[in-house]
Amino acid sequence: MSGDLSDPSSLRGTACETDVLIHLASRVSDSPEACEAVNVHGTRALLAEARRAGVARIVHLSTAAVYGPGPHRGIAVDEVSPAPVSPAGVTRLAGERLALDAGAVVLRPGLVLGAGDRWVVPALSELRSRVPAHWDEGSGLLSVVDVSDLARLIVTLAGTGTPAGPAVHHASHPVPVSNRDLMAALTEGGLLDPVTADWPWESCLRRLREVPGSMSERQFSLLARDHWCRSEEIWRITGCPAGPGPLTRLAESASWYRVHTAAG
Repeated sequence: MSGDLSDPSSLRGTACETDVLIHLASRVSDSPEACEAVNVHGTRALLAEARRAGVARIVHLSTAAVYGPGPHRGIAVDEVSPAPVSPAGVTRLAGERLALDAGAVVLRPGLVLGAGDRWVVPALSELRSRVPAHWDEGSGLLSVVDVSDLARLIVTLAGTGTPAGPAVHHASHPVPVSNRDLMAALTEGGLLDPVTADWPWESCLRRLREVPGSMSERQFSLLARDHWCRSEEIWRITGCPAGPGPLTRLAESASWYRVHTAAG
């Protein structure tokens, strides 16, 4: 049975004979109305169906972007108050609160890499073309997770119910990745052109402003400067191995990126 989160009436009965709800869907858009329709109203309707069906366990996927522009350096869950600024961030935080009220385990990953990523690597590619250097000398530390490792964690949570909700957990790989290492791995995989220059942050911003493109300064900062959260707890509690790390996994998804970033 299928349903459309933007059409709550279509969700009627979707949770029948269901033991676990894994809610991964969201809308990322510049339109507040479009984001609210899916991330708030659709989530509310889906959770109501789960409640009617007596679903005992809910895993809800959110995002570390709910913390806002940062920079953030090694923060624990809600060590800083969430302060999203984009329509997607604002409405996903509202969806989190609905899920917590329903007893869910809420996961906040940082950047998600791997097959299906149509935002992170394409954004890095555009920004590298506009600012052809190591940004702030590549010093920014980022919370990153490979989609396959995140999927294993979600399946583990759905199967064991440990930890129980309501609770929020960061869900990136426990070891943050430097922007320099991330860009080097993408360059080695043939997904980015190489660069040799090291530019300080103000020089990077100046070049970004001079060269037009779709990525904003806020988005540039999210990808180039410190944005990492402490994430070791959820892997420890569940006993789910965090895997070798997202940079090691990049080789597994390089062919997907080459096809889909070229098509985009």
